[in-house]
Amino acid sequence: MIIKSLKVINKMGIHARPAGAIVDITSRAQSEVFLIHGGTRANAKSILNVMMLAITPGSDVQFEISGPDEEDVFQKLEQLFNDRFNEEHYDP
Repeated sequence: MIIKSLKVINKMGIHARPAGAIVDITSRAQSEVFLIHGGTRANAKSILNVMMLAITPGSDVQFEISGPDEEDVFQKLEQLFNDRFNEEHYDP
């Protein structure tokens, strides 16, 4: 199991499109993937669960990933976050 944090650096936070991009990655994974924000743990394979976290720009989120492809899943998520979900950069 790995637990790692990522920072939301896109301008609008995790709204529908970024949530969908997260679920695109996690739903193909063999591993179990959870997203933790604000003390709430949500199944990262469910777009509704990801969106209910209402993650704002500048937030730190944790991914808890457990399974045979956990490192690969995290690398894909890390790249997605680093690419700002292909949106503009958040500048506080």
